[in-house]
Amino acid sequence: MTSDVKEIFSSDSPPAPAALAAKVRTLVPSMTRSMQLVAEAVAGDPAGCAALTVTGLAERTGTSEATVVRTARLLGYPGYRDLRLALAGLAAHQESGRAPAVTADIAVDDPIADVVAKLAYDEQQTLADTAAGLDTVQLGAAVAAASTARRIDIYGVGASSLVGQDLAQKLLRIGLIAHANMDPHLAVTNAVQLRSGDVAIAITHSGSTGDVIEPLRVAFDRGATTIAITGRPDGPVSQYADHVLTTSTARESELRPAAMSSRTSQLLVVDCLFIGVAQRTYETAAPALAASYEALAHRHTPRTR
Repeated sequence: MTSDVKEIFSSDSPPAPAALAAKVRTLVPSMTRSMQLVAEAVAGDPAGCAALTVTGLAERTGTSEATVVRTARLLGYPGYRDLRLALAGLAAHQESGRAPAVTADIAVDDPIADVVAKLAYDEQQTLADTAAGLDTVQLGAAVAAASTARRIDIYGVGASSLVGQDLAQKLLRIGLIAHANMDPHLAVTNAVQLRSGDVAIAITHSGSTGDVIEPLRVAFDRGATTIAITGRPDGPVSQYADHVLTTSTARESELRPAAMSSRTSQLLVVDCLFIGVAQRTYETAAPALAASYEALAHRHTPRTR
C-alpha cells in the first residue's frame, strides 16, 4: 500500500455524510425511540445540528441532554463535543464542492487502483478487529457442541443467509448433517423438530432480525444448543443464545452497507467454527472430505473429444 493511501486511513477526519447515514440506519433498530430521534436529526441535518449545543439538540428533538450524549457515544464518538465537531466537518465537506463519497473513504472520482487499495485495507482491518474481539472460550464451546451434534440448523436472511449456506456446505462435506434455512417459515417449522443434542446457529449482523431470532428461540425452547453470530452481542438474539460469537461492526456507507461489511467478519467466524469442528472430528472428517473431492474430480477435468 502506498504512503498516500496509508495517510488517508490514518487521518482523523470525520466520516463522510453517507457513512454516518448508513451507521444510523444500522443502529436505529436497536435504539430507544428518543435516541432514534437524535440519530435521525444529526444524519439528516449535520450543518444545523453542528450549530446546536447539547441543550439545543435535546430541545430540537424533544429529548434530554443525557439522551443526546448516549446517542453520540453509540454512534462512535466519546461525547457530544466530538460528535458536534464531526458534524461541522461533514457540513464543511458538503459545502466544499468536493466529489461525493460513495463509501467512508472512497470518492466518486477515485482511480480504481485506489479503490482496490482502500477496500483491501478495510477488509484487513475488519478481519483483524474480528479476530481480536472473538471470544475463544465461546468459540471452543460452540465447536464442541457442533462436533457431536445429531443435526445442525443454520438461520440467516439476506447476506447472512449466504454465509449460512457456506457453513452448511462445509459441514456437509465432512459428514455432518447441516441445513441452512433461508425461508423463515421453514426455519421455524424445522426448529420445532430440534431437541437436546442438536445445534441451531443464528447469523445476524444487527442482532435484531426477527426472522432469525424466532427460529433460534424455538430451538432454544426445544433444548437445542444455540449459537449466535452477531455484530451486536447485546442485541435481542443473544437472549436465546447459549454461545455468542461476536463479529466486527465494520464501517458502513451507502454503497458498502452492513450487508457487505458484515459478510467479511461473518465468514471468518464460520471458517474458525468449521476448522475447529474438522479438527475435533478429523478421523471421520478427513475421509468424508476426500470422498467428496473424489466424487467431483471428474467435473474439474477437461473432457477429451
